[in-house]
Amino acid sequence: MSLFVRALLVIPGLWALSLSALAVPAADVATVGGISLYDSPALPDDFTHLPYTNPDAPKGGELRQAAQGSFDSTNGFIIQGNPADGLSHVYDTLMEASADEPFTMYGLLAGGIRLDPDRHWMEIDLRRSARFHDGRPVTAEDVVFSFRLLRDQGQPFYRAYYAGVDQVEALDDDTVRFEFSDNESRELPLILGQLPVLPKHYWQSRDFTSPTLDKPLGSGPYEVASILPGRRIVYRRVDDYWGRNLPINRGRHNIDRLVYDYYRDQTVALEAFKAGNLDLRRESSAKNWATAYDTPALEAGFIKRMTVPDAQPAGMQAFVMNLRRAPFQDRRVREALTLATDFDWLNTHLFYGAYQETDSYFESSEMEAQGLPSDDELALLAPYRDILPDEVFEEPLPISRPDTLRARLKKALSLLREAGYEVRDGVLVDTDTGRPMRLQFLLYDTQFERVTLPLIQNLERLGIQASVRVVDVNQYLTRRRNFDFDLMIGSFPQSANPGNEQREYWTSEYADAPRSRNLIGLRNPAVDALVDRLIGADSRQALDTTARALDRVLRWGFYVIPQWHLDGTRIAMWDKFGYPQPFPEYTFDLSSWWVDPQRAARVEERQRGEG
Repeated sequence: MSLFVRALLVIPGLWALSLSALAVPAADVATVGGISLYDSPALPDDFTHLPYTNPDAPKGGELRQAAQGSFDSTNGFIIQGNPADGLSHVYDTLMEASADEPFTMYGLLAGGIRLDPDRHWMEIDLRRSARFHDGRPVTAEDVVFSFRLLRDQGQPFYRAYYAGVDQVEALDDDTVRFEFSDNESRELPLILGQLPVLPKHYWQSRDFTSPTLDKPLGSGPYEVASILPGRRIVYRRVDDYWGRNLPINRGRHNIDRLVYDYYRDQTVALEAFKAGNLDLRRESSAKNWATAYDTPALEAGFIKRMTVPDAQPAGMQAFVMNLRRAPFQDRRVREALTLATDFDWLNTHLFYGAYQETDSYFESSEMEAQGLPSDDELALLAPYRDILPDEVFEEPLPISRPDTLRARLKKALSLLREAGYEVRDGVLVDTDTGRPMRLQFLLYDTQFERVTLPLIQNLERLGIQASVRVVDVNQYLTRRRNFDFDLMIGSFPQSANPGNEQREYWTSEYADAPRSRNLIGLRNPAVDALVDRLIGADSRQALDTTARALDRVLRWGFYVIPQWHLDGTRIAMWDKFGYPQPFPEYTFDLSSWWVDPQRAARVEERQRGEG
């Protein structure tokens, strides 16, 4: 950054004025069909279809899947209510990502994109053919309305996502312009490409903040066909969908009906699948994958199983410790709890050796921190040496710990004693108050009890009074939103290009925001600053370096008890589907599948015979 620009930063009004003055005029910027984070999109503007789709795929058929728990709303954009699964099928976005590229978006509602080379602004020309399902055109006013509605009244992550947008305006009926408060976030134009466009004429007279079971109005490839509150929602393919022949959509959205049936228990959902009441299942249980599908239908080839590879970072799934509660505010206590888990035992006895232990928040990627910090990482971390543990600077990753459980528990007890606890009559108590340490694991699925109970047994060996509480999904979501838990399972998925979503995961601003994804309750100036640097990274190398520095701070903070990961998606399905090969490299994309009429007839004949 030049000295000239640094001087402007201290005068906000002058900075905004200068950004506009320094920006390249729109007339001098080429209009393109797609944008990429660092380089150019892999596909030319005149591409005919995505490389992993079949443009001749047949249309028709039905796909039945299970959803868990219940739902009471068809508005998935707000804090209130439990939204139904699949609502994204109803809404088109400005752009669409390719599952074959990690950093690229192609125009969907956007027929043309002009992005300032210095990323001070972006203009989008909407396709004049774009229509909502009621026939009304999608206009620039709808885009402006949607942006403001989601930012001001939607879930907290929208505020984080769109934080860098200074102004949005409709230049005419078909053109919208976004002006950015700075050009620090290279990802912001791609994030805006994900903006779902809602119809202003539908929502301006309704209460957006309240749950509803009305059928939503969108412009996407599907519309809601029927709703059975809490039990089932069905989507039907829109025959005259305005975007059906666009290159980004050709060969996608092939299945006529998408059915989501709700089950309160995954065991029941599995039995429904094996009985032929569901067509496809994403299996999350290693035990089920290894043992539960051994059926005559599998042996006869009517059921297929496969693991679809995924090149995305594995991210972090873990037991999250709630820093809003006293025991977890001591780093030594948190480290002690991480030592009580025994992944090797779980993987051998419960998981059939299927998983790998997770260490990093950016697992299985170039962003994962390893060894000692590099000079570039140290330069980022050095300003916060006074508030960060010495290990961040001096110890290599992954974190070294004793090999045996007995040795780990011994070290854990030593840490707890340093933190002011002692064991009295087999119970770990606060030395000053005599109050026992009691911890509760909050769950909503009984399937996870079997992996939680061994950890509880290990904690009990330390004198900790630990328990598990299984509640229904609605109560679980309410307690999660209000951060009413000691420990719960949290998932922090990562893309190949982490960006604005990291604010909601880790930063102080979202520590107490209802329904935010900062489950930990993390408030750390070093983390806040590193997240800002990550979002503003101007090269792949800078992004990787900053992510590694952030990874170090999070890992040495011992905020979670890491779990495990699988580099792929396990799919079990009745053999009625066609799908292109090879699969896209980065993301599993079910929208490119279709129902094969001959296979479907064979499966249905078998199921009728079984019935």
